[in-house]
Amino acid sequence: MSLPMPAAGGRPFAAAVALGRDWRALSAEIGTRLAGADGRLGILYAAEALAPHLDELSEALRRRTGVPDWVAAVGYGVIASGEEHYGEPGAAALVVDLPEDGYRLFAGGRDAGSGLAAEERDWLASAGMPLALAHVDPRHPDAASAVEHLAAGTGGFLVGGLTAAAGDAPHRAGGATGCLSGVAFSPAALEMTTALSQGCTPLGKARTVTRGQENILIELDGRPALDAFIEDIGEELAADLRRVGGLIFAALPVVGSDTADYTVRNLTAIDPANRVIAIAETVPEGGRVLFCRRDRESAVRDMRRMTEDLKRRVGDRTIRGGVYVSCAARGPNQFEPPERETEIIRDALGEFPMVGFFANGELSRDRIYAYTGVLTLFL
Repeated sequence: MSLPMPAAGGRPFAAAVALGRDWRALSAEIGTRLAGADGRLGILYAAEALAPHLDELSEALRRRTGVPDWVAAVGYGVIASGEEHYGEPGAAALVVDLPEDGYRLFAGGRDAGSGLAAEERDWLASAGMPLALAHVDPRHPDAASAVEHLAAGTGGFLVGGLTAAAGDAPHRAGGATGCLSGVAFSPAALEMTTALSQGCTPLGKARTVTRGQENILIELDGRPALDAFIEDIGEELAADLRRVGGLIFAALPVVGSDTADYTVRNLTAIDPANRVIAIAETVPEGGRVLFCRRDRESAVRDMRRMTEDLKRRVGDRTIRGGVYVSCAARGPNQFEPPERETEIIRDALGEFPMVGFFANGELSRDRIYAYTGVLTLFL
């Protein structure tokens, strides 16, 4: 997805990362590295250990850098250019240089999208289709509907993710929090492009649920669901279905996608006696489902596909900065040197200021994904 503007340019943004549990020491180190950075907006990601001090860390960086507006979120680890710190205490920050009218902060519950639409109607109209970087508390009962309403209410394209479930307020925007918070960018002020990488490879074709009950698949294409499943996964895995856990998943094709996109959900039960399968999602009769395999080779291959596609779209323009949100089940759980996610990004796109976090779920367009990586570039 690309959001063009008449002309792009400008020097790279400023970014900094530091490790440790002491939020005061972190704010001093990051603040020193960002001293003199141009920009009105800061994006801050911190690891779980710093969740109780997210507000204090944001405020300390505001004072030290002079950057007035900050959005912040807690993840299972932080990401920087060429660096991945999974499960380590630390923080990473990016200062985005754009005019005051180039962005709007938001925070709230299920109605955050309609609230932003009402308060910033003229701004949204001039922005066209904004890109919204959103951070969501996965413990909130309205998390999924808040994401849908944010996209619908603003007409925007969402990126971001579900935070680590840590602390009372694992995300904030300008001091405000809620079910979700973040920042909407105007493509009239900043050129952006974004892409999503799946960590799975589809097996076989998408099948129609011809009989089901909530999350239980009873028949696919008029056949017992387990028979269709076995046909897709192959004889080797079918000989011992205990091996499919953590390897085989259900994927739900995204309706209207022109990129064969899908959302991945866990298998929750297999019943050989009744030939049925249960998955971690309700699928209505007439809905579509396919099965996919999740392994390191598939993830690396698709990560390279995504970064090469972004390289083609960027062309000879300068990448001023980036945000990368990766599923907590990826990172060191799925990639290893010399093919870590950040190394694949650097191989294709070169060095540029980047921050990100390991998430509980990832946002792209108007929905929540799992096992994916979402890379957003500012040009």
